[in-house]
Amino acid sequence: MNENEKQAILLKAKDFFRKRIAKNHKINTQKLTSLKQFNVNPFTHKYLAQFAFGDSSPENMAKALLYPRILGTSISTTFGTQLQYFCNEVLSSYASTTSGMDIEFIDAIDGRKKYCQTKAGPNTINYDDVTTITNHFKAVRNLARTNHLKMNLDDCIVGVFYGSKEDLNQFYKKIDEEYPVYAGVEFWLHLTGDINFYNELINAFAEVADEMDSSALIQEIIHKLALEISSQDN
Repeated sequence: MNENEKQAILLKAKDFFRKRIAKNHKINTQKLTSLKQFNVNPFTHKYLAQFAFGDSSPENMAKALLYPRILGTSISTTFGTQLQYFCNEVLSSYASTTSGMDIEFIDAIDGRKKYCQTKAGPNTINYDDVTTITNHFKAVRNLARTNHLKMNLDDCIVGVFYGSKEDLNQFYKKIDEEYPVYAGVEFWLHLTGDINFYNELINAFAEVADEMDSSALIQEIIHKLALEISSQDN
């Protein structure tokens, strides 16, 4: 991959983050104006507010509900669900025509064509995914054999967008016993040939983050939730 191709990916990545991640994150946050949007545990709700903010006022109880959602599960879910769009829009020139694969590319390290399933992070697959992924790889290898194409076992890979080999959960490690699983720096190095590309991609996302300020929206939602909490206590 040459420098122009890498810069094109970074520009597309910024646009993707702006339109797919940040926009959807804000939309999902705007929905959280009512307690019915949360699974409130009445046994721990006041405790969490007291623990995190020093008292269990309605405002702090609202924060105890809202902050974990918008800073944790919401953005993580958004990133994971938008991953296919990243492949289609940002890595479009590497889109796979092979069933079950997300992208195909010439490995910058060994020069061989790789058939790759992409995943968001080091904990995003479970037990059932192991069989699904390895079956896809077996199908690719069978197809290559039928078409008299030479394919090595390590030409089928899993590419994990962030994290490291040490971060991978046990299910990734099970796949890695047979097929390579590349995570974070290692994955982007194989794709681009640039050891610094992973950090450049992170910085590209960070530049978009500098454009975002939803603090007023968050305060408005906290106020609405606090009013509802207060009305329940009366």
